[in-house]
Amino acid sequence: MGSSDAGSAAPELLDPDHDPAASYALDQAHVRRLTGLLTASSGETKPSISPVNGQPLGHVPQSTAADVEEAFRRARKAQARWARTSLEERSAMFLRLHDIVLRRQDEIMDMICWESGKARKHAFDEPLHIALTARYYARTAEEHLSTKRVAGVVPGLTRVEVNRVPKGVVGIISPWNYPFTMALCDGLPAIMAGNAVVAKPDAQTMLSALLGLELLHEAGFPEDLWQMVAGPGRTIGTEIIERADYVCFTGSTATGKVIAQQCAERLIGCSLELGGKNPILVLRDADLDRAAEGAVRAAFSNAGQLCVSMERMYVADQVYDRFMAKFVERVKAMRLGVGLEWGHDMGALISQDQLDTVVGHVEDARAKGARVLTGGRARPDISPYFYEPTVLEGTTPDMRCFGDESFGPVISVYRFHDESDAVARANEGQYGLNAAVYSRDTRRAREIARRIKCGTVNVNEAFGATFASIESPMGGMRDSGMGRRQGAEGILRYTESQSVAVQRVLRFAPMFGMSDEQYARFMTRSVALMTKLGRK
Repeated sequence: MGSSDAGSAAPELLDPDHDPAASYALDQAHVRRLTGLLTASSGETKPSISPVNGQPLGHVPQSTAADVEEAFRRARKAQARWARTSLEERSAMFLRLHDIVLRRQDEIMDMICWESGKARKHAFDEPLHIALTARYYARTAEEHLSTKRVAGVVPGLTRVEVNRVPKGVVGIISPWNYPFTMALCDGLPAIMAGNAVVAKPDAQTMLSALLGLELLHEAGFPEDLWQMVAGPGRTIGTEIIERADYVCFTGSTATGKVIAQQCAERLIGCSLELGGKNPILVLRDADLDRAAEGAVRAAFSNAGQLCVSMERMYVADQVYDRFMAKFVERVKAMRLGVGLEWGHDMGALISQDQLDTVVGHVEDARAKGARVLTGGRARPDISPYFYEPTVLEGTTPDMRCFGDESFGPVISVYRFHDESDAVARANEGQYGLNAAVYSRDTRRAREIARRIKCGTVNVNEAFGATFASIESPMGGMRDSGMGRRQGAEGILRYTESQSVAVQRVLRFAPMFGMSDEQYARFMTRSVALMTKLGRK
């Protein structure tokens, strides 16, 4: 589709004269109130630096191992009381949280934009997702958690009930890329199930997480029920894992494997949402305009810093040239910028480390022969860590971006002729988090989806259909993780199933003078009869 020089026209800068530093403002009294919610006594602080302009937003107190111990002490005491709170009362608090989040969404989005650098329309996804999550678990708590009667071995004489018992205190280690929703969305079902939470949000986005904690308090949740600590994962994270009754982690595959080993040593459960190199398939009968629009969102939402975003796109030969013309045109027309206002199509990367990774991937691909159809440049004129939305063609297995996760605004595009080959290529590599299929024949697309080894697959959509459908489980296969958030699985993971059986009249031992052999024959005939009668 042309050389890298010819194809690298910059997308539109929304306001070339806009100076994000000029509008820099964050209420420091509010920042101090938020950081006061932390369990942290070291006396050490770390600055929270905004990727919008490189300036500090505030200073975050750092926690010690003793602080983690204290957080768990408080959480366990609060959990013992909370477990006796009725589901009706818990649900009422969840619905209050739902209303508060929607009412304060502008403030939430402001904080997210300052702390993560993302576009406001992508920041909006976060309060929306938390409101949906709170509403879903408020409305379904009884369905998921109430005691259920199941069939007993002897009809009428064996009564069996299954209880859902909370694990205790759940440790949650959340990432920076969706700092508000990821700080809360996994913990909400945990506390609905009767647990307490000790959370360690990523150091780069502590203020957004602390704002979420403030909203929980406003909704009426007990203050000690949800503890937050701050500090490096290699120390504070390990302290959490050593004390938690269950661990929920979202982050890199390498770190997830270490956490899984640590949890296995303690014989506690964990759920892990890890990396992805997600594929999007554009079939020969796709609506090309719809597919092009969806592919832009799939690749460049939150500047590609989304576990379920797409970094590989496979396009049918029959429509490749027409589709690529539409797609590249849309990418070039994207409005780039940072700040609090609406109107940007893409914001900044989170940090210099993230920028270095993206630059390294693109330059490695370019040096080895890949063609940059558009983008391919850092844009410090917009903000310190900004990188243009970038489309690569001719990516090969010897290039770092071919199989490694870029986690930035970079997508590689490939032709395919046979759909079976496209599915096989989509399944290449070790990841299996999210995929998308575009086709007018949705029945065929659903059949193809079943063959793709990913935890979620969207048809004629990038990721929003599964991510926003809170009743649908979300998580990864293979090296993309284990366990699921959302839906029934998202709350039941935080419980132990407890079976309670009451036996009447008949005992499971010889009766009425039977010998052991006679008892065995009697039970054999009884089991055969129950089978003929259609019993489970």
